[in-house]
Amino acid sequence: MERNYGSMKWESFHGANLAYLVEQYERYVEDPRSVEASVRTLFERLGPPPFVPTEVVSGEKVEDPALIRKVMTAVELAQRIRTYGHRQARINPLKTEIRPDPRLDPAACGLSEEDLRRMRAEWIWPEAPEGVRTGLEAIAKLREIYTGSLAFEFSHVHDPEEREWLERQVESGAIRPFLPPEKQVDLLKRLIEVEGFERFLHRTFPGQKRFSIEGIDVLVPMLDELIRRSVNDGVKNVMIGMAHRGRLNVLAHVLGKPYEVIFSEFHHSPDKERVPSEGSAGINFGWTGDVKYHLGAEREWEEADRREILYARLTLANNPSHLEFVNPVVEGFARAAQEERGRPGFPEQDVNRALAILIHGDAAFPGEGIVAETLNLSRLRGYSTGGTVHIIANNQLGFTTESSDARSTAYAGDLAKGFEIPVVHVNADDPEACLAAVRLAWAYRCRFRKDFLIDLVGYRRYGHNEMDDPVATQPQMYEQIQKHPSLAAQYARRLEKEGRISREEVERAEKEVEERLRRAYRKMKEDPPDEWAVMEKEAPVPELPEVVTAVEEETLRRLNRELLNKPEGFRRYPKLERILLRRAEALEKEGRVDWSLAETLAYATILADGIAIRMSGQDTERGTFAHRHLVLHDPKTGRSYSPLHLLSQARASFAIYNSPLSEASVLGFEYGYDVFATDTLVLWEAQFGDFANAAQVIIDQFLSSGRAKWGQRSGLVMLLPHGYEGQGPEHSSARLERFLQLAAENNWVVANLTRASQIFHLLRRQALLLGEHAERPLILMTPKSLLRHPQTASPLTDFTEGRFQSVIERPGWRKRADRVERLLLASGKIAVELEEKMEGEKAGERMHLVRVEQLYPFPEEEIRRVVRRFPRLREMVWIQEEPRNMGAWTYVAPRLRAVAPEGIAVCYIGRPERSSPAEGFSEIHDIEQRRILDEATRLTLTYTASKPGGKET
Repeated sequence: MERNYGSMKWESFHGANLAYLVEQYERYVEDPRSVEASVRTLFERLGPPPFVPTEVVSGEKVEDPALIRKVMTAVELAQRIRTYGHRQARINPLKTEIRPDPRLDPAACGLSEEDLRRMRAEWIWPEAPEGVRTGLEAIAKLREIYTGSLAFEFSHVHDPEEREWLERQVESGAIRPFLPPEKQVDLLKRLIEVEGFERFLHRTFPGQKRFSIEGIDVLVPMLDELIRRSVNDGVKNVMIGMAHRGRLNVLAHVLGKPYEVIFSEFHHSPDKERVPSEGSAGINFGWTGDVKYHLGAEREWEEADRREILYARLTLANNPSHLEFVNPVVEGFARAAQEERGRPGFPEQDVNRALAILIHGDAAFPGEGIVAETLNLSRLRGYSTGGTVHIIANNQLGFTTESSDARSTAYAGDLAKGFEIPVVHVNADDPEACLAAVRLAWAYRCRFRKDFLIDLVGYRRYGHNEMDDPVATQPQMYEQIQKHPSLAAQYARRLEKEGRISREEVERAEKEVEERLRRAYRKMKEDPPDEWAVMEKEAPVPELPEVVTAVEEETLRRLNRELLNKPEGFRRYPKLERILLRRAEALEKEGRVDWSLAETLAYATILADGIAIRMSGQDTERGTFAHRHLVLHDPKTGRSYSPLHLLSQARASFAIYNSPLSEASVLGFEYGYDVFATDTLVLWEAQFGDFANAAQVIIDQFLSSGRAKWGQRSGLVMLLPHGYEGQGPEHSSARLERFLQLAAENNWVVANLTRASQIFHLLRRQALLLGEHAERPLILMTPKSLLRHPQTASPLTDFTEGRFQSVIERPGWRKRADRVERLLLASGKIAVELEEKMEGEKAGERMHLVRVEQLYPFPEEEIRRVVRRFPRLREMVWIQEEPRNMGAWTYVAPRLRAVAPEGIAVCYIGRPERSSPAEGFSEIHDIEQRRILDEATRLTLTYTASKPGGKET
């Protein structure tokens, strides 16, 4: 069937498509019947393709197609230059010789200069700029564009609109406008400022680590340009994440951290009257601080525009030595800043409100998997931030490891190509080209709302840190670097040569920077910044306050009714419909509230209190164990809705997302969101609690210690399914022991719950403490089989009159108080199983069971009160499902001994020490589980005398 070409023009065809039609036209000229009918019709309607030489059409050379073939080869050459020009580009300031690439050589393609000179430029390059007339000039101009100090990789971008837009921007010269002389002088002075700061530190604090920016000095002007452009276009929050290299310079010159404060961190001169010699007062009260090149900062940025004063908030995120793990944290910052959470439903996102900038290391970008995980978030519904600008601060070295040993790719940024992110490589010794790269990155972000990568290729003036000698491992490279002039010196010489500035003006600018630094150093010596008092403002972290979490009966009933509402015409899955309708009776007199409804009611009441909620995890909408169902799907139409979006009482947004199959990036993102959105309850749920260990860096470096190191508060909730049901080593343990090992200084709450009402009150308490001094993360070992266990269901009065209980006792203890000899203590599922077992055991009259619901902070006083009630008590036994070297035992043992009266034994019953957390066979699991329960409920232990404080037997 022939196509209708009535409205089509040759301008509709580009690149390879146009080259194909030129080839077809050659065949058409020789024999019209040799091409398809649709293509023949195209030529009949439109005539020859635009770069077919007219003499081929109307002159003597109709019989000879050689020129057409030459033109086609030239078109292909032009496309090769676009695609492979980066292989011959001058992007490495340390590399003067570039190996020829025959793919880019006209002669190797069979084209002579005369061949190219005979062609018109537009045949090869339809958008060739004015002044480019011949094919020879066109090829030369394209080589100049694509093999200079800027190099481009766009061929992996599959969207034709994006790729063509990128090529037009590059080839039109739009990204490299003429830079007025005054702007060039301003750029030089900024570079002098950057270099002067580093040289002052080098002289004043010799041998101290600072991870100098020298070699990529232009990073600071690039950030200046990116911030200025983004704020001019309406961005109100700029979030920056970066590792060590150049961080102090960025803190000083982009974030505005005073020189004297940075100098004081080098000088180590605390006031000895207020700071004990063994450590600061802040350290003694839970503030450990961090090294200077890990610290973040915030700044209120402003600039006078011609029409108004522009304001923005700049944030440089705190970052540990796990270099790239700050990436998802910064993305979480940006998403939180972009969203409006004051209305019911999903939050309203405006990507123009915030920009994320991530500065990577050239070794870390391909080396740390968190980079790929974070890049994968960039276009996902729950995590997109409308485009991040990535900059690789490319030293061409990772500590002492060269790139040939650090990555399997040609470039440090090749990972980004898999996500179709445009890549620009730029020589760090060409500052104007670097600013052009920034202009292209920002323009692309504005138009397509996607990530962009700049590979800033420079070097490292000194070793990995200034205490390190790099000559031992890279002698030839550093022989070259030692002779290589600084960027400020190179750019100054260029501007002097062009008459933009005099040598005297350059020297005056250098002296002004030096004097400013000297004044700041004198000020620091004479009047040290009072940083220690700032530290003490966050210490000590207070005990958890009592908050009222009970909710009126009528409010709960009304919310429960509304949770069963659905949009008009919506059909729920029939099996699920029956489950949901049973909830209608749960709040009646004889009804009981199960775990899923208790959790849902907690969220509903939190929204009614005006507190926004964000929740994510791999299967969170439904719940791994099909208990939550907070997003429902119509089996006929595929429509979906959340019952929490239909609540008339809701006064804030509720966001819930199924996450990608990632723990580290998603938990880091949620942590960042939580830190920035202090008014929002943020929850992350692991598919199985065991999988949280894939996010261990985020847990260790941010969640558990972020407040002690940086004063960075978080109220994040981690929901970690935990419990031994015979499902094997990776589906049993959330590694409770690791969270308890990290627990100190009230840094978080760790709980293992056994009643539905407990999750209700604990989540409500967490929400009500947001933004308060007592705010802290909550680590919950959530149940699996207990989700539907009848003993975990709670009566309505537990919600309307109760509160969270750190310990729960077996009822009826008063009748047995004078007979109890053994006090059983357990946490989580095993405690419920014990209570069931004790009901049928005669020995149960001589035992009492305490469920320890909150493990940290440890409920010492509550347990002490329990112990005092039983005059015949002879032993306290901790029972757990986990192996002896895991779970809570090593944590609770010394605490129980501290509580035990003199002569009372402290014992353990559970699995022996293991290297794997659980058995891999359900039959063996069942045998072990029965043994633990049998031993716990039999009074067969031999009692021994105990020293004060108790002794393990």
